[in-house]
Amino acid sequence: MSSTATEPQRHQTVELDRVVIRFAGDSGDGMQLTGTQFTATSSLFGNDTATLPDFPAEIRAPAGTLAGVSAFQVHISDHDILTPGDAPSVLVAMNPAALKANLGAVSSGGTLIVNADGFDERALEKAGYPSNPLTDGSLAGYRVYEVPMTSLTLEVGKEAGVKPRDAERSKNFFALGLVCWLYSRPTEPTLTWMSERFASSPLVLDANTRAFKAGYHFGETAELFEANYQVRPARLEPGVYTNITGNNALAWGLIAAAHQAGLPLFLGSYPITPASDILHELSKQKHFGVRTLQAEDEIAGIGAAIGAAFGGALGVTTTSGPGIDLKSESIGLAVSLELPLVVIDIQRGGPSTGLPTKTEQSDLLHAMYGRHGESPVPIVAARTPSHCFEAAIEAVRIAVTYRTPVFLLSDGYLANGSEPWRLPDVASIPDIDPGFATAPEVGAADDGENRHSGDFQPYRRDEVTLARPWALPGTPGLEHRIGGLEKEDVTGDVSYDPVNHERMVHLRAAKVAGIASSVPPVEVDDALGPGGSPVLLLGWGSTYGAIGAAVRRVRARGLDVAHAHLMHLNPFPPNLGEVLRSYMDVLVPECNLGQLSKLVRAEYLVDARSMTKVQGQPFRAAEIEKAVLALLGIDPEAATSSSPQEDVAS
Repeated sequence: MSSTATEPQRHQTVELDRVVIRFAGDSGDGMQLTGTQFTATSSLFGNDTATLPDFPAEIRAPAGTLAGVSAFQVHISDHDILTPGDAPSVLVAMNPAALKANLGAVSSGGTLIVNADGFDERALEKAGYPSNPLTDGSLAGYRVYEVPMTSLTLEVGKEAGVKPRDAERSKNFFALGLVCWLYSRPTEPTLTWMSERFASSPLVLDANTRAFKAGYHFGETAELFEANYQVRPARLEPGVYTNITGNNALAWGLIAAAHQAGLPLFLGSYPITPASDILHELSKQKHFGVRTLQAEDEIAGIGAAIGAAFGGALGVTTTSGPGIDLKSESIGLAVSLELPLVVIDIQRGGPSTGLPTKTEQSDLLHAMYGRHGESPVPIVAARTPSHCFEAAIEAVRIAVTYRTPVFLLSDGYLANGSEPWRLPDVASIPDIDPGFATAPEVGAADDGENRHSGDFQPYRRDEVTLARPWALPGTPGLEHRIGGLEKEDVTGDVSYDPVNHERMVHLRAAKVAGIASSVPPVEVDDALGPGGSPVLLLGWGSTYGAIGAAVRRVRARGLDVAHAHLMHLNPFPPNLGEVLRSYMDVLVPECNLGQLSKLVRAEYLVDARSMTKVQGQPFRAAEIEKAVLALLGIDPEAATSSSPQEDVAS
């Protein structure tokens, strides 16, 4: 169906329980800004939200080409949701390339709101269209609204005294105003936000404000749309909420953990997509005792963080997969030094430069084994944007308590995605005791000729954690040497003794394995009780939302499926083997070629099946639902949709 401004419609307000909207245009069209602000307004309104920003990989792709398309998908609802939605029901396309790149994702019969001014002959040719899709009948299966966004924006910009080229940049605010009207969003939050963001540029503020209001009033008065829509606030747990991205949650979690440990926070980092926002956020927080160093390269970044840890700070380094390649030797050094260090890996598609702006769970085996020698490192993984806060605190707890580098895995989907987050009660955040050594031990054991009673022994271990003392440089009586050469047990002297080397290898491995005693048992969501369902979905990291939504869909059919999600990947939770062996079928969805499934098959000798996806995009709930139905012996192609709601509440 195609509508134009000359076709009057009878207007009504329709109530929806959810909607998925995707904004798409050139990378310079401000789609990320538009989607982010629409999400913020919806969150303030009280909806539950989940987002999926989709950035072009080309930094400066030619305008109007498919390579330069930037998109932002947001799912808003009146109930608890887990994903940004499998398919947008509404696509706002600013030009032909945006339409062509995203049309395949739009649900059948969905709504297309297109900037009709952008569909000139040159733009159609750049996008590879042989004819205009707005007139050739190819969009007959969609509800199409053609809106002259550019010309209307230029008109109101002229009234503000803005040059045409500058005024055209405000067309994203026209689109934002139109969609805010269409989905009954209040205008005050956006107007307030604009007045703050553009306060230093009054002319830009005026142009953007006029464009936003023009879009809103166009929807209200043009009689183009037969209805506008209302998505009521969700019933969320009472509390104070903020909308948060995964990278910001990680930064805030590190600040909270450092505070609870009484340690200054030091970040040594080299900018890399998609991890750079953590550096940006922490650099703003000097008032919390945070110090950041933008190093000249990845090796310098982690080297500075290790030095900070030796000096008694919480040492952190952030990167993505290519940076982990470069940091591997230094991570091995931190294993040998047995100092606290948090290594945050925001995963992206690889190998090499790979897909820098796309997501992938690419580095689990790299984190597990990507160092020479026997050098096990604990691994923690975040599962949602807001859970990144908790994962950061847990990574710091392990690093400080056990004197070890810790991998914290996130990915591009979590890093850039956002959701409402209920601010935690500060009193509920656990304390972390660094337990600094304060004086030399008295009466040290004389189980070797190099043991000196009363001398400081930097590798004498805690009997429970096997952690060595953390001694601050300059503390009288605690002078000691560190370095990458093998250490003698207890004394820390350089040792080439083969028996001592084997002992130290076993001690370091035992220390990491012993972390399992402080890890909670894995929880299983199984309506029939442990082992009751025929299929267990086992996940880690960012697959949490899609797996959870698939479980809801399968259960809405009257079928049974269980779900367990791992935060601790090395060591595994102590009961994981028992859980896995209690299910007939174990399916492991991963955005890689089956890395977790390899680990659990090797560790527990269970027939875990892999479900893999390496397309730079997260799983859709329907994909996992289809795989579960196949395991249950149900033809997925013949099965009808479980519910009109994509994230059916349990």
